[in-house]
Amino acid sequence: MLNQSPDRLITICSRLAKFKVENKEMLHYLLFQEYDQEAFIEDAKIEIDNQFENLNRSQHHLAKKTIRKAHRTTLRYIKFSGEKTTELSLLIHFCRKLRLSGVSLRFGSVLGNLYLRQIQRIDKVMASLHEDYQLDFASEVAKLK
Repeated sequence: MLNQSPDRLITICSRLAKFKVENKEMLHYLLFQEYDQEAFIEDAKIEIDNQFENLNRSQHHLAKKTIRKAHRTTLRYIKFSGEKTTELSLLIHFCRKLRLSGVSLRFGSVLGNLYLRQIQRIDKVMASLHEDYQLDFASEVAKLK
């Protein structure tokens, strides 16, 4: 960390300036987690899992709020990383947790539409990946559909 080149530090600071609320988390990612994407993905999945564990299934309104919070968390981690494979892993994990949550995903409802938009986003990201990566993720995406 202390041996960063001046050009690298300028790049980090200029990238950090784009974000307002999450700038400390972004700085932590850039300095400590950027080089270990697997650990970063696992940390993100653990946080998403914790949010789904706190899901209030008895009241639909509170469940929606918690799911939207987990979705924002997922998008924040995706924004930090900027890598397509990380984006795909986190979106697949979010959709899997949403399906397993036990909350109704009626199509046409808010949560049903959220789920469908994430599936469409997964398809779009899959199309932009190399064929080898597409094969790696194809079975997981098929389970979601």
